[in-house]
Amino acid sequence: MATTRCAPDRRLLATDPDRHHELGTHAAWYVVAGVVTTGLQAALFLLLRDELGSQIANLVAIALTTVGNTEFHRRVTFAGRRSNAGKRHLQDLLTFAFYAGYGSAVLAILDAVVDRPTSWEETGTLLLASLVGGFVRFAVLRWWVFAHQTEPAAAAHTG
Repeated sequence: MATTRCAPDRRLLATDPDRHHELGTHAAWYVVAGVVTTGLQAALFLLLRDELGSQIANLVAIALTTVGNTEFHRRVTFAGRRSNAGKRHLQDLLTFAFYAGYGSAVLAILDAVVDRPTSWEETGTLLLASLVGGFVRFAVLRWWVFAHQTEPAAAAHTG
């Protein structure tokens, strides 16, 4: 049975990429990071909302948490997999754009449905929207940004 172990290089954790439990390990670390990041995003939103307004506070909170979240996934969640820096940066940009547009739309819909929503109603709505968006992001991270790369058979036999 493969286990998560400390890696000597700059990655915090690495896993045996050939094991079937890798999906479960990835999902568990993704959930941990998601809970922490979403909580931080919600706290930032609540702190900034009255000063900046809902839309801008949401954008700032997303911008401040997206890069750190992706870096965590690179170093911990998908530590045993290589990724292209360009893909990671593109994923950061696309994640920000997705959550910015998605969050702004959700806030606009809430504002249209609820007369003068409270900060807690807005935060709860954003948290629910983040949960739904998180499933999509996990799939993108696992199967595109940190896709399992197999070595050609010839390269595997040299050594």
